[in-house]
Amino acid sequence: MPQNRGMDDRCPPIAITMGDPAGIGGEISLKAWATSLRSNSIPFFLIDDPNRLEMLATDLSLNIPIETITRPDQAHEIFSNALPVLEETLPEMIIPGTPNAAFASTIVRSIDRALELVLSGNASAMVTNPIHKSTLYDAGFAHPGHTEYLAAQTEAECEPVMMLVSPSVRVVPVTIHLSLRDAIEALSIERIMQCATTTAAALRNDFAINQPRIAIAGLNPHAGEDGHLGREEIEIISPAIDQLKSAGLYVDGPFPSDSLFHEAARRHYDVVICMYHDQALIPSKTLDFDSGVNVTLGLPVVRTSPDHGTAFDIAGTGKANPGSLIAAITIAEQLATARQNTLNGGSIV
Repeated sequence: MPQNRGMDDRCPPIAITMGDPAGIGGEISLKAWATSLRSNSIPFFLIDDPNRLEMLATDLSLNIPIETITRPDQAHEIFSNALPVLEETLPEMIIPGTPNAAFASTIVRSIDRALELVLSGNASAMVTNPIHKSTLYDAGFAHPGHTEYLAAQTEAECEPVMMLVSPSVRVVPVTIHLSLRDAIEALSIERIMQCATTTAAALRNDFAINQPRIAIAGLNPHAGEDGHLGREEIEIISPAIDQLKSAGLYVDGPFPSDSLFHEAARRHYDVVICMYHDQALIPSKTLDFDSGVNVTLGLPVVRTSPDHGTAFDIAGTGKANPGSLIAAITIAEQLATARQNTLNGGSIV
């Protein structure tokens, strides 16, 4: 957990990482500041190159003042009048839409600095702009994505959980960045239980849902049809559900995933535990593509991210929608406030 609250009694600001500078992260960050977020009770700051942001704002005809800071707490005084930026200099010019491995070390350093600031208590949460993973892989980045990297950097005791949050649905995939073949092989009773237990704890402690209702999706068509279309429901998923129920969790399933996400079904649960990446992300992005947020559960820090990629095809055009980043910042503020209340001895359930 963070060691202190920073330099005063105000909740520390939120750190936003650079993401891939050839993508839309800079544009949506500028637009997020230009919205009503300027009046947020917790300000945010970017860890980015202020010169590239000023050039981007000019190119996009965005009248947004940018001010370089040397400490996160300076964001409190600056935020209402200018976008605070903690400087992280890029080695060369950006070509929008063209990823460049030369930026990889700067991108990773932006993530590391945000994490260090949250762990030290000088930032209350981190919001990560989208990265282009192959660019980082080419530079020796050894992790499938932000989630796995942050887990390794914080030496998380258990595997972190990725929750996708939107106004319509919350979903959690048991397996994340694996091929479908490897994801099926990786399923186990223990993995499903760990995922559901971490999710339930986060819903109680961070989302103020006292008794979370958890739906468990099946893996196979029609949830296996009593073993005729696969035995994973019988041998893995149902035993996990039984043990979760014995542990006192409100869990039901396995349900066929093709009928689990329509409006009437969604009224009966607070989250769906899905068996693999696309089973969770397809309904989430279909229902709320512009408002989805990626929240990492099971870390000692609050971390959220917009639920979309770098969008190189529209980078530099001014067309990028900041809705998902705005939602990510809003949820980060809510979770950071909830955790701060807990540290201060308050109750959120």
